[in-house]
Amino acid sequence: MASSDSASPLPVALAPSAPKKENITPVGSKIAELNESRTELLNRIQGLKQDLKNWRSKLDTQVKIYRDELSELKKTLNVEVEQLRTEFQELRNTLHQQHEDVTDSLRNLGLQDVSEGVKEAEDPKVEGKDEEMHTSSIKENGNEVNK
Repeated sequence: MASSDSASPLPVALAPSAPKKENITPVGSKIAELNESRTELLNRIQGLKQDLKNWRSKLDTQVKIYRDELSELKKTLNVEVEQLRTEFQELRNTLHQQHEDVTDSLRNLGLQDVSEGVKEAEDPKVEGKDEEMHTSSIKENGNEVNK
């Protein structure tokens, strides 16, 4: 029995070392898997960084193009607004000159300017006001009435 007892402990001693090798092999394969996965993730991250860099570059280019277009449109609009201002000023000057020409023509014909006539009608002279009020007559319902 002593021989059987001495033989028994050897397989028992070998048994624990065998599971350690089995455990080591899966750990090694897990480490290899994790390293491979890590490499894939790093490659994906690098790819995403490059994509982001390209996207930013394209976006910056588009923003620059839009800013340039807006700047050009603003310049064009300012030029057109200035042209309109000039044209309106020319129209004002032309209308003012035509008004003066018509006024001069009416004076040459012996007529008064309409605006002067309206002004005098609103603000008659004080001297002749009382006399004109008594002698003027107004027609009401076809009859003349003295004021």
